[in-house]
Amino acid sequence: MAETLILPQTSDRQAVYDSLIPQIAALVDGEPDLIANLANIAAALKEAFGFFWVGFYLKKDNQLVLGPFQGPIACTRIAFDKGVCGAAYTRQETILVPDVDQFPGHIACSSASKSEVVVPVFDRDGNVTMVLDVDSDQLNDFSEVDAKELEKIAGLIMTF
Repeated sequence: MAETLILPQTSDRQAVYDSLIPQIAALVDGEPDLIANLANIAAALKEAFGFFWVGFYLKKDNQLVLGPFQGPIACTRIAFDKGVCGAAYTRQETILVPDVDQFPGHIACSSASKSEVVVPVFDRDGNVTMVLDVDSDQLNDFSEVDAKELEKIAGLIMTF
């Protein structure tokens, strides 16, 4: 198991993801504990990019419940019909939000959050079991590169 990430010194996010994803795959390979893996994935993303908040909301009963994360305290429970996380869960698709204040029904867990990307995580049967939520304190901080690469990371979660 690696103790540190080896990341290129560049602002090119694609290059960072290209380096990071194989390291995340190696980090979770052979570890059967979901919570441990989610915690390490959140930490790796936070370390690699310095995002304001990175974490997971897990489906429990009829809502999303806060799971492992890195960043300031967060909303504990989110209804399926609320916020970006609920929308990504319900639509079963990644949602990029350049300005959270413009997203109808956005839940302001922190007023410092300005943009967001939320990726659904699917189980082997194609059901959404959780979402990966990444927030930035900068407007318009996420692109299709982030969406595509975070979806790859979400795919790693499905394998265990």
